[in-house]
Amino acid sequence: MNPKYDPLAVEADAQRHWRATQAYRAVEHATNPSGEPKPKFYVCSMLPYPSGKLHMGHVRNYTLNDVLYRMQRMRGYNVMTPMGWDAFGLPSENAAIEKRVPPAEWTYANIADMKSQMEPLGLAFDWSREVTTCKPDFYVWNQWMFLKMLEAGIAYRKTQIVNWDPVDQTVLANEQVIDGRGWRSEAIVEKREIPGYYLAITKYADELLADLEQLDWPPHVRAMQEAWIGKSVGVNFGFPYSIDGEQKLLRVFTTRADTIMGVTFVAIAAEHPLALRLARDEPTLAAFVEECKRGTTSEIDVATMEKKGVPTGFFVTHPLSGEKVPVWIGNYVLMGYGEGAVMGVPGHDERDFEFAKKYGLPIRQVISDTLVCTQERRAEFPRSEYPDMYFDEAKWKSWYERKENITVVNSGKYDGRGHVAAVDAIATDLKTLGVGDKQVQWRLRDWGISRQRYWGTPIPIIHCAECGVVPVPEKDLPVVLPEHLVPDGTGNPLAKDEPFLKCTCPRCGKPARRETDTMDTFVDSSWYYMRYCSPDNTHAMVDERNDYWMPMDQYIGGIEHAVLHLLYARFWTKVMRDMGLVKFGEPFKRLFTQGMLTAECYYREDDAGGR
Repeated sequence: MNPKYDPLAVEADAQRHWRATQAYRAVEHATNPSGEPKPKFYVCSMLPYPSGKLHMGHVRNYTLNDVLYRMQRMRGYNVMTPMGWDAFGLPSENAAIEKRVPPAEWTYANIADMKSQMEPLGLAFDWSREVTTCKPDFYVWNQWMFLKMLEAGIAYRKTQIVNWDPVDQTVLANEQVIDGRGWRSEAIVEKREIPGYYLAITKYADELLADLEQLDWPPHVRAMQEAWIGKSVGVNFGFPYSIDGEQKLLRVFTTRADTIMGVTFVAIAAEHPLALRLARDEPTLAAFVEECKRGTTSEIDVATMEKKGVPTGFFVTHPLSGEKVPVWIGNYVLMGYGEGAVMGVPGHDERDFEFAKKYGLPIRQVISDTLVCTQERRAEFPRSEYPDMYFDEAKWKSWYERKENITVVNSGKYDGRGHVAAVDAIATDLKTLGVGDKQVQWRLRDWGISRQRYWGTPIPIIHCAECGVVPVPEKDLPVVLPEHLVPDGTGNPLAKDEPFLKCTCPRCGKPARRETDTMDTFVDSSWYYMRYCSPDNTHAMVDERNDYWMPMDQYIGGIEHAVLHLLYARFWTKVMRDMGLVKFGEPFKRLFTQGMLTAECYYREDDAGGR
């Protein structure tokens, strides 16, 4: 025994022993000394992006993972904790543009650096299960699953409204648009409709919402997902109008049908078909539509930005009162949400109130929590003696969004009813007229996975002049992403790479071209934790080893992933279940987010002011 403790030597010797004995290698169906099967325990930290250097956030996260691994192992569990790399994505592409190197070169070098930093820490990772999402042996299964979803009608193609940078020739996320300009090029961002691929997560909205109750997750995370899914029960109805000799309905969805008699205008999105039709004949409208194209597509930004609009001079008919209602084009109405039109009820909606005040539109009260003085009874109840019986714009928020203890007023036959009774009666009348009915609507939108970027999973689609859009046959997977390309900031380099683009149509045999869009990197993180269970299977996405380890017993990661990553992973799992690939519907039994950690902080002060 060495009489002097040398930590470097001791740790190096211990790690040599761990490597030689494969101390952290997990095997399925392990038994205890008596031959009885050990209970399994799968603990996993969210895989890191290979940025090149570990930071204390990484170490903190993986230490939590390590402690739980060792505790459960000492308690007699068969424990697995793997590690991998979330290696595709925009950060690599941006770094490659800056350094003028291929993203692959930058990414693989960073992985090597980070792994060399991790290994001396002695964390209990089973490196035999290492997964790297930018390697074809991983993303081939992204492509395979996409084709299966396409067959099932879960994946589909449609046009989408995006933020387009005309200089960088690429789509920007909402957070990459700053004051209407691209974050890198500073070019004025345009709204464009381009084709893209979507996954129909909305088909699972009910189940995604209901199954939150069974998860042992932090309550605030479940609440965030519930809000994001956003189930709304309301009424979908239309305002009749006539144009070009056709009778049509301008449809809206509302959760407050009890305020329908308070409508004083209708606002439509700049991309709404009616707006585009009216703009053809009116230069002022056309100019405003173009201005709106440079705006945001973010629902969050719309809620806080200045509300702008222009009157179209066009009117629709109120379906119950027969009143002519003016149509405005508003920058706060998004085509991607609901019907692309909203009924303006400024007496009982915050944004409508702001819009009406700005443009001098009528404000009509139809909801009250007190006796309201009607026009006919004003002499009986003068304002000086009964101020609470009159609508006061200064306190309009006392009715805003209230559904309890309110009464419908100034609404003809619906007066005196509460929220539920009024909604039921109005919905019945709209249905009788053939212009509306009750409807469940979701805030959740289908997941757009197309990215006009290079560094991601190629979407396995071929474009043929004869056959149109053709899926790549399974036997031809993977569609391999060329790793030598260097992006220069002027669009997707795949669109300029003829060896990648040129192919033969699998249906007619004529020359064709490959799809250049790549998949959203949330696709990678939606199922990587299952690939850890069977990383060496070259014939299947998952196998019986996945049945042993999954669902995961403990997931650890940042609160910033509370909605999208976790929601997409839950959706992806349910699709795999419905395809018979897995036997469970929820991937993570328990969730721990680092933000939950709290501790007292102790320190001492010395004469020099140090702590």
